[in-house]
Amino acid sequence: MNVSIKSLGVVLAGLLSAGAVAAADLEVANPWVRGTVPAQKATGAFMQLSSKGGVSLVGVASPAAKVVEIHEMVMDNNVMKMRPVPRLEVAAGKALELKPGSYHVMLIDLNKPLAKGEIVPITLKVEGKDKKVEAVEVKAEVRELTAPAPMEHRH
Repeated sequence: MNVSIKSLGVVLAGLLSAGAVAAADLEVANPWVRGTVPAQKATGAFMQLSSKGGVSLVGVASPAAKVVEIHEMVMDNNVMKMRPVPRLEVAAGKALELKPGSYHVMLIDLNKPLAKGEIVPITLKVEGKDKKVEAVEVKAEVRELTAPAPMEHRH
């Protein structure tokens, strides 16, 4: 009987349309990318991550850019500095928000400008407690260049 496969397809379609993806013990909510102007070659992607058992984000990729990295922004002597980080821990039961001015996905050397409404595919490489690395596919909508971070969503 194909009911379970059809039901799974309906559930997955619902998750994708709601902007939430769950796989590899990682839930992704509200993924978005800041739009760009024509000459701009880099931008950020933002989302909320959560995990029931705790995982590590160990890599990112996207066909939209030649280089994709996990970045952290920190204040150092009153200067905002951005640097790549090799991994990012998503603690069990605690939401981690990738947001402007904090941790985020950096898309560098963009293949083309990103306009509001476009969808940018991003692959998150997630390492579970068993050290197995799985790929989680995310579809992030491009928002206006001036888009503020979305209001924080609390459960």
